[in-house]
Amino acid sequence: MASPKKTRVVVPPVTRQTRSERYEVPAGFRPDRSRRAGRYPLLDVFPGLERTVPFHKYPGDDREVLRIAEGTWAHLTDGPGWMYVAPRRTPPEVRAAGFRMLETEDDAIVVARGHLQNSPRMYVYLDLLHEFLHILQRHQGRELWPARLPYADRPTEVEAYAFSVAEARRLGVPDAYLRRYLEIPWIGKREFRHLLQNVGVTPPNGRR
Repeated sequence: MASPKKTRVVVPPVTRQTRSERYEVPAGFRPDRSRRAGRYPLLDVFPGLERTVPFHKYPGDDREVLRIAEGTWAHLTDGPGWMYVAPRRTPPEVRAAGFRMLETEDDAIVVARGHLQNSPRMYVYLDLLHEFLHILQRHQGRELWPARLPYADRPTEVEAYAFSVAEARRLGVPDAYLRRYLEIPWIGKREFRHLLQNVGVTPPNGRR
C-alpha cells in the first residue's frame, strides 16, 4: 500500500508594493530595510521597537524584556518567506512540508529580506510584535510547536496573533485589512476561519 503524499507548502516571494502605505506604524519604528543578508542585533534592524506602546505591554518586567530584546538576533535571509523564530531543531511537521528552517541555540528571529523591503510597514511591524512575543514565550518555558495540535489552536500562536491584532486596532486598522494580513499559506480555509475567530477578527461573511 502506497504511503500518503505529504503536503508541501509553497512560500511565495514577497513582491514590491505599488500602493502607498495605508496605515501608519508608530513614528519611532523605522526598520532598516537596507541591510544585507546576515546576522544583526534585533534592535539594530528594528530601531524604535523598544519605544513602542506594545513593547511595554509584553509579559514580564520591562527591564528584563529589554534585556532579552538586546540579546536577540535578526537573521536576514534572501529568498521567500516572512518571519519566524529560529528553532533549536526544525519541527517534524515543518520538515515534512518541505520547509527548511535556520536552527540555532540563540534567541533569533529569521527575517526574509524580501518581506522587510517589500511588505507594507504595518505587516512587518505586526509580524515583529508577534515573533518577539514567541521569544518571550520560549523564555517562559512554553513549547512553540506542540505536537498534534492544529496551528489555529496553539495557545502561543493565538496569544501572539491576538497581541498584534490589539496593537493594529489601537492604530485604527480595520478587520478587512487584518483578514488579508492573517492569510497564511499553510492552513486551509476552515482553519483560517477558526484562527480569525480565536483572535477576535470578524470572518469574511461577518458571522463568528
